[in-house]
Amino acid sequence: MERMSIKAYAAKHKLSMFNVVKMVKSGELKSETVEENGKEVTYIVASERPVSQKGGDQERDGATLEAKVAQLERDVSILKRELDALKMSMGIKA
Repeated sequence: MERMSIKAYAAKHKLSMFNVVKMVKSGELKSETVEENGKEVTYIVASERPVSQKGGDQERDGATLEAKVAQLERDVSILKRELDALKMSMGIKA
């Protein structure tokens, strides 16, 4: 198996180094720690895909996103009504 540094993995997969470190700590990516020149260096064991894929969650994510958008639309309409009422109470023409 090929191994690559966190920085190289992040660049290859267009991720931030912070996200790669989080994936390593959560166990989503296989890694190994090697001592080089007195320092511990973490390498990602390169594979085709990360250990856990979130592909099956897309339908559920889409449903939750739609629910969130609907809630935000309701909130915006409430805020518009409140703003109109405030403008009327202050005598500002809309």
